[in-house]
Amino acid sequence: MSPDWSSRESQLAYGLFYILFFYVFMLITFVFCYGHILIVIRRQAQVMAAHGSSASNAKQIKSNQVQLNVVKTMLFISAFYAVSNLPISIYYLILNVNSNLTLVESGYYISLFISFFYICTNPFIYAAKFDPVRLVLVRLMPCRKTSEQQPGSTENQRRSSKAI
Repeated sequence: MSPDWSSRESQLAYGLFYILFFYVFMLITFVFCYGHILIVIRRQAQVMAAHGSSASNAKQIKSNQVQLNVVKTMLFISAFYAVSNLPISIYYLILNVNSNLTLVESGYYISLFISFFYICTNPFIYAAKFDPVRLVLVRLMPCRKTSEQQPGSTENQRRSSKAI
């Protein structure tokens, strides 16, 4: 149920404000915050490089990997937010413009489900990017074999003997 509006223009203005504030502003916030995270990571990498050591090349490679991981995460989270929240924002704008639409139509529930799906999967995306969590998830997959899980490897035998 949409509020009682005095004019069609105020209804449209509210719908546009809603999309700008809750959709575009959130995307800008993602890019801004991840940009600052990336700036801090680069600053720390420069400080560590200034200290100089014999393994500076390895540290530089690791720093580049961390920066690339932050950029990938930013792009993935921002794109996932943009795709999943666009339907509910468009539906809400149409709801404000077209007074014949109601919240009980199937399009609303589908777009709301997609939006809630983003909210529910977002913590798992961040957790999967965290290396210790990723290693546990890889070990839980029975069909995936890594080099340390090869049958007959001493590492695998030690783990199985500790488990018994």
